[in-house]
Amino acid sequence: MNNNKSISVQNLTKKFGDFTAVNSISFEVEKGEIFGFLGANGAGKTTAMKMLIGISKPTSGEAKVAGFDVYKETEKIKKNIGYMSQKFALYDDLTVRENARFYGGIFGLSRKQIKKKTDEFIAELGIEEIADNLVGSLPLGWKQKLAFSVSLIHEPKIVFLDEPTGGVDPITRRQFWEMIYKQADNGTTIFVTTHYMDEAEYCDRVSIMVEGKIEALDTPKNLRKQFNADSMNDVFLKLARG
Repeated sequence: MNNNKSISVQNLTKKFGDFTAVNSISFEVEKGEIFGFLGANGAGKTTAMKMLIGISKPTSGEAKVAGFDVYKETEKIKKNIGYMSQKFALYDDLTVRENARFYGGIFGLSRKQIKKKTDEFIAELGIEEIADNLVGSLPLGWKQKLAFSVSLIHEPKIVFLDEPTGGVDPITRRQFWEMIYKQADNGTTIFVTTHYMDEAEYCDRVSIMVEGKIEALDTPKNLRKQFNADSMNDVFLKLARG
């Protein structure tokens, strides 16, 4: 496997009894790339992501994330990645600063490092006035931006974002993607699942899963050309209809 890749996957498979949720998928993700992992609900996206972030053991196949093996080095993977789930990882009954302190502590940052990183993202987001408010009192869009910022507090090499913009308005989605671009420009690899096909256009490369298999993988431009489609939504529909 190539050590220069952020993520390297070969024939990764996950079965639950007789059901194959992820069926022998293979792909690689470059350092600093925004890699879109697309598919309808039930296609196997989240199951695949859980194997990559070290919380679900594959049935077979190989994978390395940030250079670490998904079978033997799951704790090292967890320390070197950021993760933002659909349901948010932030605690509603803690303030913005308390959430940052809590997660910074989990990743072994010193108090000085946590304060520095927290002050930086609070200033960057322009939220000095609400930094000591409970997260539960904030609008959904702010929670998402904060969850992303907190997932980066330990400066991970790779960030996994699982449906990060679900349920927010188009303006907030656009702002969130600007944050993603900025992070990728700094050399962080972004692995993002989404079911918004317009967001696929923002990715450097896109894979599309259908029933546990990767059925297409390329740049959005090349995929539109390959499928003779006007948009990524058309590509997706053609694949989904087989």
